[in-house]
Amino acid sequence: MAGGIRDSGDDLVENHEINVTPFIDVMLVLLIIFMVAAPLATVDVNVDLPVSNATPAQRPDQPVYVTVKPDLTLALDNTDIAPGGLAAALAEATEGDREQRIFLRADREVAYGDLMEVMNTLRGTGYLKIALVGLESTSGAVPPAPTDPASAAAPEAAQ
Repeated sequence: MAGGIRDSGDDLVENHEINVTPFIDVMLVLLIIFMVAAPLATVDVNVDLPVSNATPAQRPDQPVYVTVKPDLTLALDNTDIAPGGLAAALAEATEGDREQRIFLRADREVAYGDLMEVMNTLRGTGYLKIALVGLESTSGAVPPAPTDPASAAAPEAAQ
C-alpha cells in the first residue's frame, strides 16, 4: 500500500529537565516587591530612652535634675522653681549650654499629660536632650502600683 502509516522511529525524546525561566521571573518580581515594601514597613521614631535591661549610663559630674512633684510644682535639683521660671533657672544651672542632658523625674502620681507639658516646655526652651529617670529594678519586674490604700495594706497583713 502506498498510503500506509509507518513507524519511522523519529519520535521526539521526552525532556525531563525543569524549565527554570518562569521560576526566575517570579522570584525577581517577588524580590522587587519586597525591596519596595520593606522601607515602607519601618517606623522612624527618635526616642532617647534606654532599654530596660541595659546597664545604666554614666552620670555626668554635675547632673541637672528637673523634678515634677505630685502637686505639679517643679524643682531644679533640690530647689523649687517659681511657675514660669523654668527657662531662666535652667539657663543659670547649665550656664546656657543647651546641649547638656536634662534628667527629668516625676512622681508616680503625676499624670502623663502633665509630664508631657513639662517636656514640651523643656523643648521649647531649647533643651532637646531629655532623659527620663526611674527606679532601677533588681528583680527585673516592676510591681504594679496599688490603686487604693486597702490593697496596699492587704499584702502586708497576709505575711
